Amino acid sequence: MNNVLFSFICSTLAGLSTLLGGIMIFFTKRENQKIITSALAFAAGVMITVSITDLIPESFHLLSEYLYIFPTLIILAIFVVIGIIFSMLIDYYLPEQQEGKLYRIGIVSMLAIIAHNIPEGIATFLSTTSNTNLGITLSLAIALHNIPEGISISVPIYYATKSRGRALKYTFLSGISELFGAILAFIFLKDIMNNFIMGCLLASIAGIMIHIASYELIPTSLSYKNKKLTFLFFLLGSMIMIINHFL
Repeated sequence: MNNVLFSFICSTLAGLSTLLGGIMIFFTKRENQKIITSALAFAAGVMITVSITDLIPESFHLLSEYLYIFPTLIILAIFVVIGIIFSMLIDYYLPEQQEGKLYRIGIVSMLAIIAHNIPEGIATFLSTTSNTNLGITLSLAIALHNIPEGISISVPIYYATKSRGRALKYTFLSGISELFGAILAFIFLKDIMNNFIMGCLLASIAGIMIHIASYELIPTSLSYKNKKLTFLFFLLGSMIMIINHFL
């Protein structure tokens, strides 16, 4: 098989694994506050842990190839803050939806995960074209952590709209964005992308995810007044991502 075609396939399958998380909505009952509380807390644990254990360390590693430790930390912090500010602007300018708060959370989560998935698609494509075995390993790792990301989109949108089709549509859009990243890499970026740019991008994405988790997901989960469930599923989401990080 052509190496470029295989790279596109790996990127696409890794992204569409998000739909496996979306399938959860077929096993839930409507208006179940415990499931909403659990799903939002779980998604928050996933996003914060991915940011702390994956995106920020990888950003530091990439940036440190060009700078000494202290300037690396400064640049990393600047781009994390840029990501937070960008997420705040999205939150501020995203119009209120008639479907309510949960729908808004699902949309914001989808936008954040798209921002996360595009550079993943770039990384998967470039890795697979240069080293097939490395690309397969990276694709599997991405696929595993995309599953809980699908939950963070599909569950709030489903409970807000009562439409499984709509929830899966938005989950699909987030997943297919990995293919979009691969296409960008193939057409535009394979000759100009470098580790410094990727490091800045990953730091910004970490900022976006940290803001969404702390400002949207956790407060909304807590609003259902089941702190123990929020804490338990936040911890569960965090532990799953930590385990996945070391696989």
